[in-house]
Amino acid sequence: MLGGLRQDIATPLDNHVRFLRRYARALTGNQSSGDSYALAALQKAIADPDMLTATSGPKVSLFHALHKSWGGSGARVGEPDSTVSARAQHHMARLTPLSREAILLHSIEGFSVSEIGEILEVPTADVSDLIAIARDEMQSSVAGRVLIIEDEAIIALDLASIVEEIGHKVTGVARTRTEAVDLAQQDQPDLILADMLLADKSSGIDAVNDILVNFAGTPVIFITAFPERLLTGTKPEPAFLIAKPFSENQVRLAVSQALFFASTETLGDATQWSQRS
Repeated sequence: MLGGLRQDIATPLDNHVRFLRRYARALTGNQSSGDSYALAALQKAIADPDMLTATSGPKVSLFHALHKSWGGSGARVGEPDSTVSARAQHHMARLTPLSREAILLHSIEGFSVSEIGEILEVPTADVSDLIAIARDEMQSSVAGRVLIIEDEAIIALDLASIVEEIGHKVTGVARTRTEAVDLAQQDQPDLILADMLLADKSSGIDAVNDILVNFAGTPVIFITAFPERLLTGTKPEPAFLIAKPFSENQVRLAVSQALFFASTETLGDATQWSQRS
């Protein structure tokens, strides 16, 4: 995606683009729409390289450019790909303006309150309020049933505790691909929270693909210590991704976000994923 930029512009942005795209996908609900907004932000950098020095850093500038494109378009999301997605987008439209952007920027992308103020062009004093509002509104909007695919017992218990604390039900915890498929058949989940590598050396991606054969459209959150291997710019990509080690707030937000928005795209050919992870 950086191919059209001069080298002196591309260098400070290269490490930030994959995360810009992650944010854009979470904001819009699908990969194609998110990439369009990310590309628009990069085009702003091409047209006006000075913008990279207009804020506290090039990453802040890039996300600010994306926000300008997003807001300037009327904050249009991608087309819903299921009845669940359409319902979630209806919920999203009722959120307090800028609250969803603020909480994504803070809890997932790791920006400080002052940096978020720069990105969203709002007073720093208002950012914390927006984050708190979004957390309350998203968690109270949707409750669901969550299948956890994780082979490390302590991590699985931690994830289950977080999921239940925010009002969702854990349908089961699977340590292998076979267990995951069996549990999904016994109790259909509204959300899958999946590690990448499982106890028997099987792939969490393969387990998810097996489940989606029967339950297409189910949102998925992947957990990995190597997010850069998945955020490559090549389809398919996960719509929701948590990097290890994760924080409780990241899990809370990702689960609420995934159930609230519920528009994960089909993962496609599992072999593509297995080769990367």
